[in-house]
Amino acid sequence: MGLKNRLILMNFLQFFIWGSWLLTVGAYWFQTKNWSGTEFGAIFSTMGLASLFMPAIAGIIADRWVNAERLYGTFHIIGAVLLSIIPSIDNPSTFFWVMLLTMMFYMPTIALAITVAYSAMKNKGMDIIKEYPPVRVWGTIGFIVALWVISISGFETSPLQFYVSAIASLTLGIYAFTLPKCPPMARGHKKKLIEELGLNAFRLFKSTKMALFFIFAMLLGASLQLTNAYGDTFLHDFAAIPEYKDLIAVKYPAIIMSISQISETLFILTIPFFLRRYGIKNVMLMSMVAWILRFALFGYGNPAEGLWMIVLSCIIYGMAFDFFNISGSLFVETQSSPEIRASAQGLFMMMTNGFGAFLGSRISGMVIDKFFVLDTGAFDWKGIWLSFAAYSLVVAILFALFFKHKHEPETIREITH
Repeated sequence: MGLKNRLILMNFLQFFIWGSWLLTVGAYWFQTKNWSGTEFGAIFSTMGLASLFMPAIAGIIADRWVNAERLYGTFHIIGAVLLSIIPSIDNPSTFFWVMLLTMMFYMPTIALAITVAYSAMKNKGMDIIKEYPPVRVWGTIGFIVALWVISISGFETSPLQFYVSAIASLTLGIYAFTLPKCPPMARGHKKKLIEELGLNAFRLFKSTKMALFFIFAMLLGASLQLTNAYGDTFLHDFAAIPEYKDLIAVKYPAIIMSISQISETLFILTIPFFLRRYGIKNVMLMSMVAWILRFALFGYGNPAEGLWMIVLSCIIYGMAFDFFNISGSLFVETQSSPEIRASAQGLFMMMTNGFGAFLGSRISGMVIDKFFVLDTGAFDWKGIWLSFAAYSLVVAILFALFFKHKHEPETIREITH
């Protein structure tokens, strides 16, 4: 098998593991376990907590002591063991701690997969900018395939979804040890701990513009977790209404939700055009408007005559997700000096997938339990989604008013070619 195909398989399995449970754990939590929204918010916060420190720690280990591909494989094997334990858990508190451990070993593997791929491709003299994106897109395909497998097999509300994920994680863990060697490159080089952990990038907060950008990155990171956490179980809840219970969208909601990931792969191709035409600030503002529409369409949609709203919401997700994450990373690239560029990108991810994910998960769970549970015990989904839309509207207005950035077509042309 050629190098490109080996890396494609790695990326496919990397995100198949996540896709096997990420969007459907809510259905298992609410439909099968009947645990609370506040407790569920804590589960999704584990990704944010793990993202605050584990990728940096794994990076130091891979830079100094252990081959990246071996560390990558070891983390996935440990993750497989933890995933296989989850179905036996019978209380939300234990579930939280086991899920936190699972995320502590999974989240660093996203960056380690990139490290392994870049190292192998460079050693083969390949053009990373040209040849890595077609490899990485197979990760999104893996996520989509996992959603379809879990949905069609009827595992969306079943603990079996975690066994599927565990099998994929074990397979990738073993396979990782056959990947090209990626030895530590910083052995013998001494750096201050603050540099090792990427904390020197925090000096960017001295700039008002950068400080505002990172704050909005955190606020947008919260929005991403809301749809991941509640989208699938929202559609499952329509099964309690007789006229909806036999509809395709209610029987196989993960398949409907997978449209979001398909849209993501398509919108990413349009980013260079939009950036050159409208500039980074306007593209990020488009993302925020897309989040408003994403939530509002869910609020007014249903699996029957309103199915088009749910499908359109999933299509819009591609713009909502890509336009901020990709343009945001390019903004960081243009605003950071070379010696802290990698750390600055790490800070961007920390604000979105770390602090943003943690706060979005925790606060949304508490708000839903306090204000959006009906007397019958069911969730007021219309109220939930419209409150999320209102939150996104406030963020968009504040961003438009306070974030100042001049469009520079030449700079955009440089970084998108």
